[in-house]
Amino acid sequence: MNVVISYTIEQIVKYTGGKLVKYNPEISSPTYLSLDSRKILFPESTIFIALHTAQRDGSEFVETLYQKGVRNFLITDTNIELNKIRDANVIIVNDTLRALQSLAANHRINHNLLPGEKKLPVIGITGSNGKTVVKEWLVQLLENNFTIVRSPGSYNSQIGVPLSVLNLNSSHTLGIFEAGISTSGEMTLLEKIIRPTIGVFTNIGQAHNEGFKSTLQKIHEKLTLFIHADNLIFSGDDEMLKKEILRFKQRIKTNKNGLNLFSWGKLPGNNLQICSIKKNKNSTGIEGIYKGKNYFITIPFGDDASIENAVSCWCVLILLDKNIAKVTKKFGSLYPVAMRLELKQGINQCTIINDSYSNDLHSLSIAVNFLSQQKQHAQHSIILSDILQSGRKPNELYAEVAALLHHKQITRFVGIGPEIFSHQKEFSFLKSTYFFLTVEDFLKNISPLHFHNENIL
Repeated sequence: MNVVISYTIEQIVKYTGGKLVKYNPEISSPTYLSLDSRKILFPESTIFIALHTAQRDGSEFVETLYQKGVRNFLITDTNIELNKIRDANVIIVNDTLRALQSLAANHRINHNLLPGEKKLPVIGITGSNGKTVVKEWLVQLLENNFTIVRSPGSYNSQIGVPLSVLNLNSSHTLGIFEAGISTSGEMTLLEKIIRPTIGVFTNIGQAHNEGFKSTLQKIHEKLTLFIHADNLIFSGDDEMLKKEILRFKQRIKTNKNGLNLFSWGKLPGNNLQICSIKKNKNSTGIEGIYKGKNYFITIPFGDDASIENAVSCWCVLILLDKNIAKVTKKFGSLYPVAMRLELKQGINQCTIINDSYSNDLHSLSIAVNFLSQQKQHAQHSIILSDILQSGRKPNELYAEVAALLHHKQITRFVGIGPEIFSHQKEFSFLKSTYFFLTVEDFLKNISPLHFHNENIL
């Protein structure tokens, strides 16, 4: 993933605690940050962070990337022959992963306030299961009320979380990030990056138990995410979880008001008491009591996991003061997250990848990578609508989209919507392009496009 950044080389040195061993003042500050040497779209304006993982050593690609035009590097390997990248900016750090995390943590601090000195609401989600579903459903429920930045896909790891948070910019009014850990000590690092104001603890189960001595230890580690939070949502019917959360609240000092606990469940005493769950053939009705009043939502699912995830989302809406009829009605049209990248057989020997559930730059990048992996047909086509609420200038946004499609050798591109229609010139170097103002215009003119024997995203 290529992340847009807005920091000078000097600021990156400061935020990562690195040392600038080579400096070229004639090189403009990087606009993009990349960890993957294979996916760099704009080499001259990208800083490459050479991560060391079990699978690869990023420093092995520095000289190759330099030959391709990359001029900004953050590395640990001082054995690299610096004279071979002589006119570049090179930052040396002790640990490139920790440097990435430090950059993201400082970025989060820099975006802590909304205009008017109001704290930016950030939702941090952890638990054994349901993190991604809760995050994606919250986006569906709140997308008309906020400009949202969120973890793309299930980017909840030591690498994924900083990449997610670095996407936060001044246009966003809500952040939603998930955090997953597999061993002790990891959540302390992620907490510094996310700094949630509202916490959601989905549940506690057996996932990743091998990294912890006991379930209690795993709960303690996950709760570290909420050490500075204002509110924490959890199931009050889970006695073990509730007991440990109460101990956690007594143990920490977050702010002058302390940590506000918001529990849900069937038992009396929960903030949102679930008094009725009625499962029908294709939906479930859930009735709850909050502050003495009865409220009702309907979801198009019948499994217990979906019911729990929906109630967690309901609690978030209450805390955000969005428990209004217009928003709660949207529970009835929630999409299953599994609909992401759904592969279907189409007519005319075509294969369809349905990714209509989500449309932002990072989701598109993941989907295009998935498309490029499909070998059923030689021709690959993409049908894309306007990308809304990106926080980016439209010409820059669509230039990056076009570069991504060109890089992946997309055969044909179809753009639908007034904004993408007005930025046709950004796609002029692609092989075959078609643009329509509306879906109706596209459907009226679909026959001449002759979709046949191809993969279509």
